[in-house]
Amino acid sequence: MPTVKPEVLSPVGNAEMLTAAVRCGADAVYLGLDSFNARRNAENFTADTLAEAVAFCHVRGVKVYLTLNIIISDKEMKTAVEQTVLAAKCGIDGVITADIGFVRIIRQVLPELPVHASTQLTVHSPAAIKPLKELGFSRVVVSREMSKAELAEFCKEAAAQAMEVEVFVHGALCMSMSGQCLLSAMLGGRSGNRGLCAGPCRLPFAAKGGKGYDLSLKDLSLIPHLGELAEMGVASLKIEGRMKRPEYVAAATTACRQMLDKGSVDEAIGSALEKVFSRSGFTDGYYKGNLGPDMFGIRTKDDVTAADTVFATLHELYRNDRQTVPLIGRVNISAEMPVTLTVSDGRQEVTLSGPVPQPAINRPLDVATVTEKLNKTGGTPYYFQTLEADVGQGLSLRISDLNALRRDALDELSALRAKRPDIKELPFPETEKLVSSPQSLKTVIRVDNLSQLKGKVEGCDLAVIPINADTQALPDNIPLAVELPRGISNEKYILSRLAAFKEKGVGVAFCSTLAATELAKTAGLGTVAHFGYNIFNSASLEYQAEQQALAAVLSPEMLIKDMAELSCALPKGIISYGRLPLMLTRNCPVKNGVSCAECGRNEGLTDRKSTTFPVRCTNGYSELLNSKVIWLADRKREYDFLDFQLLYFTDESFERVEEVLAAYKAGSAPDCEFTRGLYYRGVE
Repeated sequence: MPTVKPEVLSPVGNAEMLTAAVRCGADAVYLGLDSFNARRNAENFTADTLAEAVAFCHVRGVKVYLTLNIIISDKEMKTAVEQTVLAAKCGIDGVITADIGFVRIIRQVLPELPVHASTQLTVHSPAAIKPLKELGFSRVVVSREMSKAELAEFCKEAAAQAMEVEVFVHGALCMSMSGQCLLSAMLGGRSGNRGLCAGPCRLPFAAKGGKGYDLSLKDLSLIPHLGELAEMGVASLKIEGRMKRPEYVAAATTACRQMLDKGSVDEAIGSALEKVFSRSGFTDGYYKGNLGPDMFGIRTKDDVTAADTVFATLHELYRNDRQTVPLIGRVNISAEMPVTLTVSDGRQEVTLSGPVPQPAINRPLDVATVTEKLNKTGGTPYYFQTLEADVGQGLSLRISDLNALRRDALDELSALRAKRPDIKELPFPETEKLVSSPQSLKTVIRVDNLSQLKGKVEGCDLAVIPINADTQALPDNIPLAVELPRGISNEKYILSRLAAFKEKGVGVAFCSTLAATELAKTAGLGTVAHFGYNIFNSASLEYQAEQQALAAVLSPEMLIKDMAELSCALPKGIISYGRLPLMLTRNCPVKNGVSCAECGRNEGLTDRKSTTFPVRCTNGYSELLNSKVIWLADRKREYDFLDFQLLYFTDESFERVEEVLAAYKAGSAPDCEFTRGLYYRGVE
């Protein structure tokens, strides 16, 4: 397969960052408006400044993608769509989004606008590609945790289905897989899924014998591997950093540009890149499959001091415009005829006329002089790739007239290149309000292991068991469903396990991602949309209904009062008990201190307030659990309009499972340390 050079995609949080990105060689930039994006703390853009930014970029041949990559409530949906329409009329080249409900609507309102799947959708296995295509996505930003082999396999399948792949190649590396983190929301109400992550993972969280900051990873850098990524067919090389400085954007963009264009990065640029921002250096651990303590790091005082030494040098990288737009030009200077200049960028063409040349008194014009003067395009993004000059004999023309003709022609060409597109906008779809009519609130339990189901389980309508459970030891005293992992690295294993469960009569799978749902459907099981889908609005529920899901678990970040307003007849429920998983990570933080063989089942992390957060590992991934359980047994009347409640058991004994079930049946007050979750306080 021939290698196609991918685009360098740079982060932009304000006008100076935009200038830095474009002048240092970005092929595309991504930016947000002042709401509905995953970096709401950045300066971002307004309607007016967005239009200016798009024009600036398009004149220079640079694409602009709008980030609208947070989960959106019903009350916000129309405003989010209106902002996207506004951005489309400014000329954006695509929108990056993480909300499936929003995608369904924007594809109806703006059917011609390209839509990219944000990394917040947690896509890291090929099974997700088909449903992404069906939703109308043309590109997917894959999870940062993929290895080289996994990424190559994914790209191969993506190419077969005409799906572009975008890969993060430099910048901050979150401990949790994007889209699967509730840590900031639970600890302080600032939701990463809503664009206001407070970054608590950068604070002390200590594993026994670990580094003390065992949720803080070094920054990612795959710049040495850009050639390999291009060979895989990666379409876009993405730099993280919309909340960093313009000098950082300049350094990272320049490094990527150099690596792509000449196969290496200048030593000075490489050194400046590490100094301008790093957390004790960079890591490519996920890509190479080298997980462990070497991937962890924090921003030290020395890192901050080093940055101060390179700001002035890096600022020079974007002081002047790059001349990157090739032109074809023709100039005609004939006796008794106005001089004409035609310039073309291959798509747009401008022809302007100037004054009539006069007979030369001293030195007449010649081709060399005319082309020399017209080629002086400094201070613009243009250069003449070819310039034909037809100059008559014995003629004279003021050089200032030639310069004015060139300047006016380039200005007019710029206006054409910056022209806003004609947008096909259809009406916002109005839907009939539909609600389910539950007869009674059913109780579903989710367990970590089959020992939690021994004996008779009273007060339970369905038990959800892990995919690695022994199918030869399944209990027959309760209806069963299987839970697919949120992290899927081996689709063949998942399919084989689903086949084994189906053979034993298990016909339902709880699925948190598009890939999980696709695999379950392939195996012939019915699906329930699990909490990892982050269902936050009616349109997302409607999508699940269209996919023939049996039910859906709503986002743990939703207010109960907002759940009551959802418009969809699909049965829905909430996690009403249990230690909520706050992070899903491929790099176990506990292994910074002890090996897997030495780790007890309840080994966890301790924060700076001496609170312990359990960690559990399964299927090659780890989950950080909340320190307290959600308890809503005594508030059941406030959510009995729902169809079911899910009791999420993790480290409880069978006896404790029975106690909790009895308490929820009786509506009992809490008998342990507890939290109400986010159901009453909500998130920002």
